[in-house]
Amino acid sequence: MNITIKPMETQAEIEGKAQVHYSSWQEAYKGLIDQAYLNSMTLEKCTAMAFKWQDNILVAKDGDRVIGFTGCGEHGDSALPNTGEVFAIYILSEYYGKGVGYALMQAALQKLSQYDRVALWVLKDNKRAIRFYEKCGFVFDGTEKTIVLGQENTEIRMILDRK
Repeated sequence: MNITIKPMETQAEIEGKAQVHYSSWQEAYKGLIDQAYLNSMTLEKCTAMAFKWQDNILVAKDGDRVIGFTGCGEHGDSALPNTGEVFAIYILSEYYGKGVGYALMQAALQKLSQYDRVALWVLKDNKRAIRFYEKCGFVFDGTEKTIVLGQENTEIRMILDRK
């Protein structure tokens, strides 16, 4: 395994990010979100999103293969000034437990180093992801919101306070 973390730059990396997005949703969200919605999340939709939103994306690569990605930037919530956000972090399930997610998170946190806090949202029932974020130092701040992914789901906000 030869893992590198780098900004997403090439067409192959954009297409690889799309594949990871598609595959990881199918792997991570089965049983957590509405199956019809999950079925509607096609590789074509993920590819269109990858080409539309290319800013602030870091990819994890094993050799030439994209195996994970993260997106981060300003949180944009005036109630939490000077806060960055990890908008997404996904890796292929075959790389779970191998340090790839942790390396991606550390790279995102470095990219967000100018912020006092970093926030992220996670499905309330996604216990695996919550445990991972807790290992990275994030804690639930008591804020929840309802999102609709075919049906209503609850997301919780987790914060890493660096002050």
